[in-house]
Amino acid sequence: MKRNPFLYKYATAMTMALLLLVTSCRKNFLDKEPLGSFNPDQLANAAGANGLLIGAYHMIGGMGGAAGNNWASSPSNWVFGSVAGGDSYKGSTPSDQGDIVQIETWAYNTNNPYFNQKWQALYDGVQRANEVLRVLPRVTDMTDAEKKVMEGEARFLRGYFHFEAKKLWNNVPFVDETIFTAAKNTNVPNIDDAGNFINIWAKIEADLEYGAANLPATQTQVGRVNKSAAIAFLGKIFLYQHKYAQAKEQFDKLIPAAYGGTGNGVTSGGKAYKLVNFQDNFNAATDNSAESIFAYQASVNDGSGTNGNHGDALNLPNSAGPGGCCGFNNPTMSLANSYKTDADGLPMFGTYNSTPNVSDPAGAYTGTLDPRIDLTMGRPGIPYFDWGPTPGDAWIRDPATNGYFSPKKNAYAKVQQDLLSSTETSFWGPTQITANNVNIIRFADVLLWAAECEIEVGSPDKALEYVNHIRARAADASGWVYSGSDYDAGSGKYITRTTPADDYNIGEYPPGAFADKTYALKAIRFERKLELAMEGHRFFDLARWDNGTGTVMAAELNAFAAAEKQRPTIFNINQSAAFTPQKNEYYPIPQTQIDIHNATGKINLKQNTGY
Repeated sequence: MKRNPFLYKYATAMTMALLLLVTSCRKNFLDKEPLGSFNPDQLANAAGANGLLIGAYHMIGGMGGAAGNNWASSPSNWVFGSVAGGDSYKGSTPSDQGDIVQIETWAYNTNNPYFNQKWQALYDGVQRANEVLRVLPRVTDMTDAEKKVMEGEARFLRGYFHFEAKKLWNNVPFVDETIFTAAKNTNVPNIDDAGNFINIWAKIEADLEYGAANLPATQTQVGRVNKSAAIAFLGKIFLYQHKYAQAKEQFDKLIPAAYGGTGNGVTSGGKAYKLVNFQDNFNAATDNSAESIFAYQASVNDGSGTNGNHGDALNLPNSAGPGGCCGFNNPTMSLANSYKTDADGLPMFGTYNSTPNVSDPAGAYTGTLDPRIDLTMGRPGIPYFDWGPTPGDAWIRDPATNGYFSPKKNAYAKVQQDLLSSTETSFWGPTQITANNVNIIRFADVLLWAAECEIEVGSPDKALEYVNHIRARAADASGWVYSGSDYDAGSGKYITRTTPADDYNIGEYPPGAFADKTYALKAIRFERKLELAMEGHRFFDLARWDNGTGTVMAAELNAFAAAEKQRPTIFNINQSAAFTPQKNEYYPIPQTQIDIHNATGKINLKQNTGY
């Protein structure tokens, strides 16, 4: 059993009563009125405020509250970031969770329930954070210093939830603690009086700046955010606005000397940031490592029945492997091809997606591969932890539309089943609920963000150094997959390292390779694809790099679709699938929310352009 190191989901009577207070909802997601016996005055104490904060942390997982339990609100963003970004297929059969097919093929519908569920979950989180900020001024049994820390946590979370909404829909309302039912102001607009969209970046920045200034270096509970996490997130917010010098300033505070920096970033538990064994990032036995900056904390078999990673419960091999169901979120053939390497162990930028395809039964690619491929996906014939070689179609629910590969980063070893997967009966498929944390920011992310910034400010050698640290970790043969060897789930490594599972070859970029900015950016962006594949980032990275020009994201995803239409994938039966530039970079605001906000006849919430 993995106990949650941060008790934001323990079902004590007090906590559940507090959660009832903040999760009740009416038609508008911001209308929150008490259902239980507590009133605001009863919560105006340290225990009450902390209970409200626990409720806000809970919504990082996206489950509960107004949105209920659904796959759309997963913190991994597997639907919106991985499936829509070309990392993975929806999986299963085309009709199973068919609403995802619209998102997968960029045929967005404003009434698609996945959009509304995600919106509800994020703004439920926002309002829970606001409940903390509303009650704190009335609390008398906390010191001012303690209040500042709690406010820092609440504002970090509010900033996080708004950031997630911003990157999905761009033109979203910012909801602060002055918005609540009694004030009769819950129809918060996303436009000004002239009908122009309001940009909320400055308010998100302000929340994270407060967190960075007031959160402690470490926390007694490692699931709580700390100063370094706030700094990392603030840097990410600057990066999304293309404020490279300001983003670099934040990342410089975090990157330690061992990686060429001058910073001192530490986890909430006090571990200095570093790159750990790659698999440790995706192993419940090694969660909250020195690479973990901000993560959704999952646990199982703790008496609650609902504390595990529900959002990714569908995303395990079909049939007899870990979980026993359901064959969703299968890595794409294009993603597998991305791991091809040349004689120097470097990516094959221009030709990677040409035939032959990796693991193609009709004639597979026989060249070298980046070893991260087999830590990222299950490939036919390659060991899958201690489950034995990955079978072919047996783990693929619909081989005609799902390709050849199974998800792996959220799975578990066979010896971990019933220990780090659930045995509780509150969910129809308990072994699909895992104790794997969901990485929202890890140190590899920071190094690659910093590399982007260094290129943009004119420091190519420093950018090269950061990228090569990532590649050097991947080249460490102790973390590779091996054939004919037992797997040690506790260390996330194979015991006998004699026969690599494939012909792995990965090299570092040579000195001076990043002198050309165009090449350097191509290399850094591709490194993010390889390192962070299947972690829900790809769609949003592409949108950020496109920056509204219509020249980057559409070209990438339409080239991806053209290749996939010739393969046994969902695109083969959706030959008209196409990404529309300067429209599909952001999702449509849910029609349900537009109807609610504009019910009085006044336009408060305006739809995104093109929908």
